[in-house]
Amino acid sequence: MDTDVVSYLFKGDSRAEAYRPHLTGRLLVVSFMTVAELDRWALEREWGEARRARMEQHLRNFVVYPFNRSLCLRWAEAADSARRKGRPIGVADAWIAATALEHDLPLITKNAGHYAGVEGLTVVAEITQPE
Repeated sequence: MDTDVVSYLFKGDSRAEAYRPHLTGRLLVVSFMTVAELDRWALEREWGEARRARMEQHLRNFVVYPFNRSLCLRWAEAADSARRKGRPIGVADAWIAATALEHDLPLITKNAGHYAGVEGLTVVAEITQPE
């Protein structure tokens, strides 16, 4: 799951509802990079102790996949495939994509375009709810 969706869930943002069909009843997985991005946001936005504690509690709802040597190779492959397709990917997004690829998981994100050049990655973008 991409950092944006984790953030929507944490904030209780209504945009999270568009992703619930892919989250409900499933094991929720994030990359170590998502945790690092959330930590950076907390520092940049000068979150207080209470909000940071709530974030830590929220993260307990997820399995956090760590990096390892195999994931490093996946990261390089993801970044290179995106570059070759003329769709360069940011460092953090490449780690998130590599984690999904390494564990054969779809990546749930609002930012499908960030991942468009990553070969073999299944991206699940926002879902339109039936009326």
